[in-house]
Amino acid sequence: MSVKITGYETHDVRFPTSLTGDGTDAMNTDCDYSSAYVTLKTSSDLVGHGMTFTIGRGNDIVCAAIREVAERLVGKDTEELFANMGQTWDYLCSDPQLRWIGPEKGVIHIALGAVDNALWDMFARSRKKPLWKLVVDMTPEELVNATAFRYITDAITKEEALTMLRAKAAAKAEREAHVREVGYPAYVTSAGWLGYSDEKIARLTKEAVQAGFNHFKMKVGADRNDDLRRGKLIRSIIDDPQYLPAGHKPRDPNGPDLAGKNAGPTGSVLMIDANQVWDVPQAIDYVKSLEPIKPWFIEEPTAPDDILGHAAIRKALKPYNIGVATGEHAHNRMVFKQLLQAEAIDVCQIDSCRLAGVSEVLSVLLMAAKFGVTVCPHAGGVGLCEYVIHLSLIDYIAISGSMERNVLEFVDHLHEHFIHPCSINKNGRYNVPNAADEGYSIEMHQSSIERYEFPKGAYWATEHEAAKAKIRAT
Repeated sequence: MSVKITGYETHDVRFPTSLTGDGTDAMNTDCDYSSAYVTLKTSSDLVGHGMTFTIGRGNDIVCAAIREVAERLVGKDTEELFANMGQTWDYLCSDPQLRWIGPEKGVIHIALGAVDNALWDMFARSRKKPLWKLVVDMTPEELVNATAFRYITDAITKEEALTMLRAKAAAKAEREAHVREVGYPAYVTSAGWLGYSDEKIARLTKEAVQAGFNHFKMKVGADRNDDLRRGKLIRSIIDDPQYLPAGHKPRDPNGPDLAGKNAGPTGSVLMIDANQVWDVPQAIDYVKSLEPIKPWFIEEPTAPDDILGHAAIRKALKPYNIGVATGEHAHNRMVFKQLLQAEAIDVCQIDSCRLAGVSEVLSVLLMAAKFGVTVCPHAGGVGLCEYVIHLSLIDYIAISGSMERNVLEFVDHLHEHFIHPCSINKNGRYNVPNAADEGYSIEMHQSSIERYEFPKGAYWATEHEAAKAKIRAT
């Protein structure tokens, strides 16, 4: 029997992370991690859940845009949509009036991301596979058909993508077995928020080392001297063998997974993130002054759309062995195309919600593989860790065939609100999602939606002001 999409519902879900300083950086000083959440409904019991991420105000605007995009799916046959997800993606972004308020950028584009992610979640659930497994089990031809290719064929053609995917296909099963056994490499950001005290930074860094992590990221850009002090504090812990977990030996800083990353004597790596706070000359000058803490890369040193600015920064920092990373605010595949073509980045940081869903992410993964650039997805936000482990697994198993130099961001916040939360093993690596019914792992507990929906959920209606007062009193 044909299953058709019959409707949708959206929820503006906000968590009060601004009260504890979680998510704070030089640009984003007041963050309430928020989910613009959508559920697609069908004529059967099949559903699809999706979301995009914001940091508070404006989340309601995104929900309104999601409703406009989702309306285009009502009445459509699910199997016809699933048969060519690249074509479906083109259809979703081709409404001429909605496209005008992008095109393919801003609120309308991240709304499209939530809807496309929900459709992919539905697709995976219909096949009783987690999303990553659905995609890696595709033939090269099916995967190419699932990808958004418009406007990027000057960087990679469908024929080139097919050749790449076919070359990797024979060893997919071997790579899948390996990552299931060892997990996917991760790095931790939770210790490095700007709003934390030195005591909290030290405690969280020690806890992260004990948990098996060896890549750490800190926020910079508010005060140069403060950044140096905080960086040296983190380095003093991650470079000291006494803090390593029992039985863990220092890693080789010059090994194939760490060479060129400015790893310290224990094999630990420090990265820094400015969240777009500088002009290009400022970025160059500021990051040069942070050379004593030996970062692997500077993330988002300037405006996310400034391709040539990133290229200039990368060129200027090369003598200091500091790379450039960006992507969490790169609003479409064309920006990534140009960053790669201009040799402007060392690390490609896709975002599962800034890009318009899985079909567009696949296009960026394919381009990054062709250009030989490491992909380390952004996951600093509610639901993003749950999402991006799927994307990194797709990259490793089906596309790039490489993961040991990759690291996937892990932020230890708000996972308890999801039915299938991500998890980390004892070696600081993501476990592989494995439940047949979890789809894209983004389904939220109904109790969490009811409690944190803005503005009428129980928390926002009756508890927030008292919580703010308590924080001020302490």
